[in-house]
Amino acid sequence: MLTANYVGDHRIDIREQDPQPVGAGQVQIEVAYTGICGTDLHILHGSMDARVSMPAIVGHEMSGVVAAVGEGVTGWSPGDHVTVMPLDWDGTCPACLAGNQHICQNLNFIGIDSPGALQRLWNVDAGVVLRLPEGLRLDHAALVEPTAVAVHDVRRGEVSAGDHVVVIGGGPIGVLIATVARHSGAEVVVVEVDAGRRTAVAELGFEVLDPTATDQTAWVNRWTGDAGADVVFEVSGAAAAVLGATDLAKVRGTVVVVAIHPQPRPVNLQRVFWRELRLLGARVYERTDFERAIELLDDGVIPADALITSTRPITETAAAFADLESGRAMKVLIDLTATGDAT
Repeated sequence: MLTANYVGDHRIDIREQDPQPVGAGQVQIEVAYTGICGTDLHILHGSMDARVSMPAIVGHEMSGVVAAVGEGVTGWSPGDHVTVMPLDWDGTCPACLAGNQHICQNLNFIGIDSPGALQRLWNVDAGVVLRLPEGLRLDHAALVEPTAVAVHDVRRGEVSAGDHVVVIGGGPIGVLIATVARHSGAEVVVVEVDAGRRTAVAELGFEVLDPTATDQTAWVNRWTGDAGADVVFEVSGAAAAVLGATDLAKVRGTVVVVAIHPQPRPVNLQRVFWRELRLLGARVYERTDFERAIELLDDGVIPADALITSTRPITETAAAFADLESGRAMKVLIDLTATGDAT
């Protein structure tokens, strides 16, 4: 079968590899679609070289069909439509013992710390597999994982109906956070520097600000009657956005840091102090977030077709990364069925 491998030096190689037999306690999934995301770009840029074992089969946003089940596995049968919550925790560290298994101190993030979904046949522990509704298209279901990120972020920010929410960054996760927050009853504005993305976000019915042409703090103050936003999500990963995010929040408002920052960023702690702000991190998701994400996709709340820019075969994985890196795409899916190689 063909696999897509990060091999360092900003390179993706397509390699032949024999499928591994399904082991005890495992489910073998015939992967249908795998999404490429910002975390994968961080891998490509070398920011996670300390974690990945090269050559590394990456990919953690996926959908597929059960091909086989290992000894001792119950509840799954060949043909079941599934996705994977790619978190494997040890259950023994202080975070796990405190009930925070999703951010285990020794977390194995499947697709980063261990082989991921950019391979036709993928063996995973049965405990990380979730069932998909039969009516949910498999290309749309490849968005369950990023949607779960957004569900977790909105839940972490305690967004309520009637809240004023600012989302800084109009990429896929920013759009998903905005969508989930709006579905929760919040009023939402998205801040985005790229003109193409601003157009795409506006077409989804959101108010969009260009921070290079608009004083975003003054705009938010007018929007909120000079109070400030209830919740601000920093999703862009830009240093200027982090520094400016605290200026947008109301007294005792919340700033949720969602983006992966490969290096420390300046933060306006004077503003945090002065307005008694909450500054929160939001990382990955819990199982309840995954289950809610599946519901939102199945109900048509998530604009899946608008988010999926293109679908490419595995042989074009490097080109898919290039599309995302250049900003030409919102979300690119790799179609693992397109090669006709299922062995």
